[in-house]
Amino acid sequence: MRLLTNPLVLRATVVFLVSAAAFVLGAVAIRMLRREIVESGQLPDGSGEQSLPLQAYTVIQQLKQQKFALQNEQQQQRRRTKTSEHITASIIANLPVGMLFIAPNGLVRQANAAARRILGFESLTGMSMAEIFRETKVFAKNGSESKITEAFDRALRGDPHGEGFEGWYVTPGGEQRSVAITLIPVRVAGGEMLGLASVIADQGETAALRQAQVMRAEESAELALELRTSLSTISEWAQQMKGLGDGPIRGLSDDISAEARRLEKVIGQFLAGKEQARGAHV
Repeated sequence: MRLLTNPLVLRATVVFLVSAAAFVLGAVAIRMLRREIVESGQLPDGSGEQSLPLQAYTVIQQLKQQKFALQNEQQQQRRRTKTSEHITASIIANLPVGMLFIAPNGLVRQANAAARRILGFESLTGMSMAEIFRETKVFAKNGSESKITEAFDRALRGDPHGEGFEGWYVTPGGEQRSVAITLIPVRVAGGEMLGLASVIADQGETAALRQAQVMRAEESAELALELRTSLSTISEWAQQMKGLGDGPIRGLSDDISAEARRLEKVIGQFLAGKEQARGAHV
């Protein structure tokens, strides 16, 4: 009884009861406010503490998939680039004309087998134009004479584009060759100079090939003329058979004459084509 009548105990009891009532009222108010927000559509139904980790996990998985797809695309692009480089290198290596690629510093970066054979070097990589061509002089299309090294220097500066030269080149072994050289500056899309491509053709080899073609054409024409002469003889024999023989022999002679005329027509067309080709070369 004394405890219940003690003012301190009574005061503590009242404070506890008031605090409990305030907590209950606050919890009820928060619950009612959340229900109103959910019903108005401003907050998705469900626990925020549960939805946030799920969303984060989904985003992380999507990022991982995008990273994997990007890495796969980069690997495919590298493979395509290597394949393209191999194809380009193979084409250049098998060209019948010489091909040089000169870096902006004036040194050879790449040279195919034809260039090494024409210029008489086992290896051209890393050599300068002065080491390769020395005092070689060439003529431009406009007839002006200059050192080929000066022409290379001008082309490496970007001017002129696609200029061609002709001249006599002496190999390190002392062989003199008639060469045609074309210089082509290579640039990127922005205009920056990547280097210089040089096409070198041995005109002596070209002339030899043309001469061989002409000789083969002449031999073919002579053979065609001999065949035409033989066909004329066969046609005469067929006419003689037709005049001396009976029905079956006459039919056979007519067939022989028709076939001879057909072959003679084909040979005539062949010879006419050869004459036109010869006139074009001249």
